[in-house]
Amino acid sequence: MTDQDAYQRALDNAERLLGQPLVLPLGEGEPSVGNDFRRLATVQTFGAAWPREGLDLRSRCLVSVAIAAALGTHEPLRGQLRIALTSGVTREEIVELFIHLAAYAGAARAFDSYQVVAAVFAERR
Repeated sequence: MTDQDAYQRALDNAERLLGQPLVLPLGEGEPSVGNDFRRLATVQTFGAAWPREGLDLRSRCLVSVAIAAALGTHEPLRGQLRIALTSGVTREEIVELFIHLAAYAGAARAFDSYQVVAAVFAERR
């Protein structure tokens, strides 16, 4: 498989998980080598990690939401929430995850990240 084939497979998997194409344009003033970063991260994430068989999709979704929320990475959290909801995780399960997260990662972190949850829920009415 060529690098381009691996990248295309990763993009196809990302689109299936997200329910929409993954679009990662360069930011203003960003050098073109930024595309290399996006390609490598996409292949690692959606081409290597997500397709593994060691966890079922639901577990992988919940773990990914919890990690992004605990780290406080709002944009990745937004994507992980979309993947989880597209993959059949319920809103109630996500709220339960945040109740549990508050106990282990702290209420301030959970509350801060939960603002992203509320925004994603609102966009998917």
